[in-house]
Amino acid sequence: MGSEKATTFLGEGERNSRWPRRGASNSTARRDNSNPQDRQLMGAVVARENMVKALHRVERNKGAAGVDHMTVGELRPYLKVQWPRIKEELLEGKYIPQPVRRVEIPKRNGGIRQLGIPTVVDRLIQQALHQVLSPLFDPGFSESSYGFRPGRSAHKAITAARNYVRGGKRWVVDVDLDKFFDRVNHDILMARVARKVEDKGVLILIRRYLQSGVMVGGLTEVNRKGTPQGGPLSPLLSNIVLDDLDRELERRGHRFCRYADDCNVYVGSKKAGERVMGSLTRFLEGRLKLMVNQVKSAVDRPWERVFLGYSMTFHKESRVKVAAQAVKRLKNNVKELIRQGRGRNVGRFIREDLNPLLQGWILYFRLAEVRGVFEELDGWIRRKLRCIVWRQWKRSRTRYRKLLERNIVEERSRISSCNGRGAWWNSGASHMNEAFPKKYFDQCGLVCLLDELLRLQSVS
Repeated sequence: MGSEKATTFLGEGERNSRWPRRGASNSTARRDNSNPQDRQLMGAVVARENMVKALHRVERNKGAAGVDHMTVGELRPYLKVQWPRIKEELLEGKYIPQPVRRVEIPKRNGGIRQLGIPTVVDRLIQQALHQVLSPLFDPGFSESSYGFRPGRSAHKAITAARNYVRGGKRWVVDVDLDKFFDRVNHDILMARVARKVEDKGVLILIRRYLQSGVMVGGLTEVNRKGTPQGGPLSPLLSNIVLDDLDRELERRGHRFCRYADDCNVYVGSKKAGERVMGSLTRFLEGRLKLMVNQVKSAVDRPWERVFLGYSMTFHKESRVKVAAQAVKRLKNNVKELIRQGRGRNVGRFIREDLNPLLQGWILYFRLAEVRGVFEELDGWIRRKLRCIVWRQWKRSRTRYRKLLERNIVEERSRISSCNGRGAWWNSGASHMNEAFPKKYFDQCGLVCLLDELLRLQSVS
């Protein structure tokens, strides 16, 4: 879209009563930020350039609708009419966010994670807030904090963790915070935000987002604590809260890696690890009012734990590898896709469904230094695809004819087509391996995990 279209919603367009008033103002709201100097930060939030950037980000991320059912595609026309009112309410401290829509998704390690989906208008405002607040807070964050920060990533956290283990820190204190995003204390969080934010309007707006509530069954449940996952502002707020933990660990001289609420501290002995676990538990529960999950937290060897989907080997020069749980999750996802694609053309299924999953997976796990699992997965995936083909052939007569077409000799094709074995057995048998070798799937465009890993590592 041209820049003119991207900025038309920031003009002084007339209000249109046909549109519902989303994020409606509260007529009784107190005007706490009456001093113009106190509104400078909010002015930066609603500035044209910042809002256009936030709009592009929200549109690029897409996402589900909130409680008002407005989609991302409807946001731009809505703002063309309603933006002057919303901007005025934000500057005057009268804007009231809407409740978030609760969505429950399964966690990787079991249980349910509760997400809060804000309306697209609130996502826009949160993104604009994030863009202004991040430069204030991020430069002061710890070098050992890697989550949701520009220029940092899970890969850098994994690399740092491996280097600590190679340097002799062969015990890890794996701290798991119990329902972190649901337990964040609002007063503690706002006190830390206020260390660098003086604009009362911004502080009031952030607290209103924290307390906007959750829509459940048509009723709004008020938030007394926690910051709902799902909005653009939550990752920054989580880093602000846990920055105190980072500083405490640095003060004690520990080597650690933190990615959001996943924190691993690397020490030289089990005794030291148990001492650190006890002191960190007291610090988190006493200072930050956060609970440590004693069942999932542990003092253990790094190769016995999983950090961001990776694990390590026990060698002196420890190597990074894909954790067994991550391999299992990939297999489950592939199985689900294959169940949905049994009746489809195999080549189209590979290109449209399977490859996007495999490409995303290998891109994340490209740091792995143990490569055997990739070769095993490649063989397993090809066998699952051969299984699809065998099932699609259905009848012995069809299987006989198709094997002949794949250059399997007549006698062998006849015996194999009538062997009475199941699809999985046949997909691993020599006749199907010869009929559909790796070369065949390469021609179909199937992503070979091992080949892609070698390619990615050669260019990095």
